[in-house]
Amino acid sequence: MRIGVYGGSFNPIHAAHMALLETFAARVQLDRVLLVPAGIPPHKDAPDLASGEDRLAMCRIAAAGFSRCPMDVTDMELRRAGKSYTADTLAALRAEYPGDALFFLMGEDMFLTVQNWRAPEKILALATVCAVPRTDDGFRRLILHSEQLSARFSPFSSVILNAPFRDVSSTEVRERVKAGEDASALLPPGVAEYIEKRGLYR
Repeated sequence: MRIGVYGGSFNPIHAAHMALLETFAARVQLDRVLLVPAGIPPHKDAPDLASGEDRLAMCRIAAAGFSRCPMDVTDMELRRAGKSYTADTLAALRAEYPGDALFFLMGEDMFLTVQNWRAPEKILALATVCAVPRTDDGFRRLILHSEQLSARFSPFSSVILNAPFRDVSSTEVRERVKAGEDASALLPPGVAEYIEKRGLYR
């Protein structure tokens, strides 16, 4: 089985996340996608971070509407004490799915900094890293960086897709909600209603 692993704060999960997953599922021929909401993100400040319970619930709402392939949501990072490190998560998933191929999915900004994460050699050995651009010059930058990573790390495997990107961010969604504006067009079906019901990002 080919399993796509997609982690992030998902604060909240939004339409660009889902578009990226549609692209990966179709073009990498994934059999399953696993969403991994982060507990305490190690690489960013998150003063307006919704609770793990709420972010998990929003991911589950989004996953229920994904039709390209089965999508599940795991709370493994939310249950883990301390900061969430990708190397630990991929090691746990490798133990859980020993016979399956893991594909670690990410956008341009993450791929360009993965060598600076904790235990990058472990991350790159456990999964094929897949990336899509988020800027007009992104595909060229991703290809170049993939070549640099290949020269530095072994084993290393990557899939770089030249795919259209949707310019949506969680920050934009939170700012719209805080301003009392309608953010539903930027969100998977059902997530805007959940945010409203729970009074998030006010």
